[in-house]
Amino acid sequence: MIRAELVVGDLAEVATLAEGPVPRSAASMAEVAALQGAALAIDAGRVVWLGPERRLRREVRLRAGGRRLSGDGGTAVPGFVDAHSHVLFAGDRADELPLKAAGASYAEIARQGGGLLSTVRATRRATDRELLEQTTARLERMAASGTTAVEVKSGYALEHAGELRLLRLVRTLARRTGLRLVPTYLGAHAVPPEFRGRADAYVREIVRRTLPEVAGRRLARYCDVFCEPGFFSVRQAERILVAAARLGLGLKIHADEFVASGGARLAARLGATSADHLLAAGAGDRRRLARAGVTAVVLPLTAFASSSRRSPARELVDAGAPVALGTDCSPNTWVEEMPGVLAAAVHAGRLTPAEALTAATVNAAHAVGLEDAGTIEVGRPADVAVFPLRSASELGYRFDARPSLILRQGKPISRRNSVSMFK
Repeated sequence: MIRAELVVGDLAEVATLAEGPVPRSAASMAEVAALQGAALAIDAGRVVWLGPERRLRREVRLRAGGRRLSGDGGTAVPGFVDAHSHVLFAGDRADELPLKAAGASYAEIARQGGGLLSTVRATRRATDRELLEQTTARLERMAASGTTAVEVKSGYALEHAGELRLLRLVRTLARRTGLRLVPTYLGAHAVPPEFRGRADAYVREIVRRTLPEVAGRRLARYCDVFCEPGFFSVRQAERILVAAARLGLGLKIHADEFVASGGARLAARLGATSADHLLAAGAGDRRRLARAGVTAVVLPLTAFASSSRRSPARELVDAGAPVALGTDCSPNTWVEEMPGVLAAAVHAGRLTPAEALTAATVNAAHAVGLEDAGTIEVGRPADVAVFPLRSASELGYRFDARPSLILRQGKPISRRNSVSMFK
C-alpha cells in the first residue's frame, strides 16, 4: 500500500507527457500520454502514484491528516515551463504603442532612444526593493495561470555591476515566489550607451570581466546573446558564447528575429541548447537546428506584437526540430499567461493542441535544463495544473483557460472544492 499526503481525484483526463524521447520532435511532439478517469497521489512533494481512479482505494492510503482534493472532472497537465522571459525589469513602454501603430520598427524605436534602452534606464534607476516588488507581482500572475518554472534573463542593466545585481535578485525571487527560476545572463542584449560605437570593447568587457564572475559565482545557468543587425554580429556573438561555454555555461541565442542574421546557423554550429525567436530563419537553417538537436524556442505572441511575420512553429516541427514555447514577458511583449501562448501557437503557429502542450511542458523544461520538470510521473516533482476542461486539447482552443487547482511541489497553491480525506 502506497502512503500519500495528498490525493487528487475526479479527473477526466491526466496528460502526463511521460512517454517518448526528451526533447520531443517530429511525430513524438503529438504524444501527450493521456489517462482517462485518473487520479494521482503525492507525498513529500513528489508523485508517488498515478493511475485509474477505480484502483485508488486499493493501492493508496492517506497519511494521518492527509487530504483529498477534487479535480471536478477537469484535466490535469504538467505545470507549464516558460522557456523564455525577460520578466525582471522596471517600468513599461506603453508610450511606444502609437509609434508601433504608425509603423515604426523595433530597431527604429531603439535608435530614437526608446525601446530596450528606455527599459535599461528605468531598471538602472530602480532599487532592489522596487525590482523585487514589480517582478514578484508578474511572477505570481504567471503562477496563477499554471506556470511552475520560468527562465529569467538579465539584460536590462548592460553594465558589469548591474547585470550581477539582476542575477542575484533572481535567487531572491525564487525564494519569494516558490517558482523554479532558471537564470540566464544576457549582458549582450544591446550595446549600452557608454559603449556606443564601441561594441567590440563591450564584448571584451563581457568576455574578460563579467562572464568569469557570473560563472564563478554560479549566478546563471546559461548565457544568451541578441544576434541581430544593430545589436551583436555573428562574430561578436560567437566570441561571447565560446567564452561562456569554456566557463561551463549553457548557450542560448536570440536568433533571426527580424532578419536572417546567421544566428540560427551559429546556434547549430555551436550546439546551443536553444535558438529563440527564429521568425526570419529559412528552411535550411531550420533543418540545421534539427540536425544539431537545438531546441527552437518560439514566442508566438511576440510575433504578433513586434513583427508582421507569423510564428514559424509549424515549419520548425516539420523540419524535425524540437520546439518549445515561452511568453517572452518583457516591456515590449507584456505577456504573463502561458495558456494564451499555447492558443496562439495553435491558431497562429499552426501547431496541434498536443504539440503546443508538449512545447510548453517537457520540451520547454529541456530548453532550460530542468529535466525533472514538464511531465507528471511517479518520482517527479508534483508540479501540476488542473483546468476545468474536458480534455487537454481544449488548452489550444481556449485563449482564456484558467486553472482551478495548481500544485507546486505537491502543495496546493490555488484550489476549489476541497473534500475531506477518505479512510
